[in-house]
Amino acid sequence: MKEKVYIKTEQAPSPLGAYSQAVKVANWLFISGQLPLNPSTGELISKDVAEQAKQTFENLKAILKAAGMELKNIVKITLYIRNLEDFPIINKVYEEYFREVLPARSTVQAFPPKNAALEVDAIAFSF
Repeated sequence: MKEKVYIKTEQAPSPLGAYSQAVKVANWLFISGQLPLNPSTGELISKDVAEQAKQTFENLKAILKAAGMELKNIVKITLYIRNLEDFPIINKVYEEYFREVLPARSTVQAFPPKNAALEVDAIAFSF
């Protein structure tokens, strides 16, 4: 049986509750929902949807890096979007991060904490 490894980095925001930033089991990494929070302050970085999307993906990258992975390791990603009218803006930023390797993806309307425009979770695999 493989051991669980809890991933924690100060380059991404601390969890808002009783959960880990990510958990690694064997070659799999399960990343908890990431918000557009400043890792230093834990506060929303901006009210601008594009800036929030960029910060969310940067937080995701920081956790992947702490686990020895990159965006290309993501096999499944879920976008939780407060206002689906913001989808084109968020998708444009998403496309800047995911160009060549496209993970499976779901998009759900939700109400992320701290009144954020979006939250993103992911599953990654180390090839």
